[in-house]
Amino acid sequence: MLKMAAAHGTTDLVVTPHANPTYEFVPERIAQRIQEVTEASGKAVRVHTGCDFHLSYENIQGAIDDPQKFTINHLNYLLVEFSDLMISRSTGEVFARLLDAGMIPIITHPERNSLLRQRLPELTAWAASGALLQITAQSLIGEFGRRAQEFCELLLRQGLVHFVASDAHDCQRRPPRLDLAHAWLVEHCGQEAADGLCVANPKATLTGERLEFMAVELSLSSRKWYHFWK
Repeated sequence: MLKMAAAHGTTDLVVTPHANPTYEFVPERIAQRIQEVTEASGKAVRVHTGCDFHLSYENIQGAIDDPQKFTINHLNYLLVEFSDLMISRSTGEVFARLLDAGMIPIITHPERNSLLRQRLPELTAWAASGALLQITAQSLIGEFGRRAQEFCELLLRQGLVHFVASDAHDCQRRPPRLDLAHAWLVEHCGQEAADGLCVANPKATLTGERLEFMAVELSLSSRKWYHFWK
């Protein structure tokens, strides 16, 4: 997977093992695995630590007690994956607690979650409060179905997309490729926006820096101007 990612232009990759009641997240074990796969791949890409953080009570308390345990590169950006079965009414309050503790929640693949697709007002409110949104590259180009693709386009129109990620799982069905989504963004939004969503903003999470701000044109059927980060 690392060699495939490198072959298609990826230079850095964040590993995201799940942190939930089923899978215990142990930073030391993850660091060891990262070293092993990096060496096995001939250092094809730079590999960084992270996780898919589930909003369980234990995780939330653990993150507040140790804000850098679950974050990307143990800095301040936290990838948050929602359940497909339930969205808590207290999510906004949880995000506020995480933000107060120095973590910036990044909501992963909302376009693939049927419950989140019905909660655009909540996504908008969470983003206004400081949370960020990440969509999956394959969703953007239609590989996860029309509903997911249409919701990606809607989020782009609403200025709610901050990152595009591969969310890779294997080399066939869920490959570690961003190049096709990057090309889609170049065509519909322009080179600057494509580089911002696939390169500049993801890079900021690796160093803990603030995201870049930009204005882009989304050239879909409406052909209007939209702002990503206001």
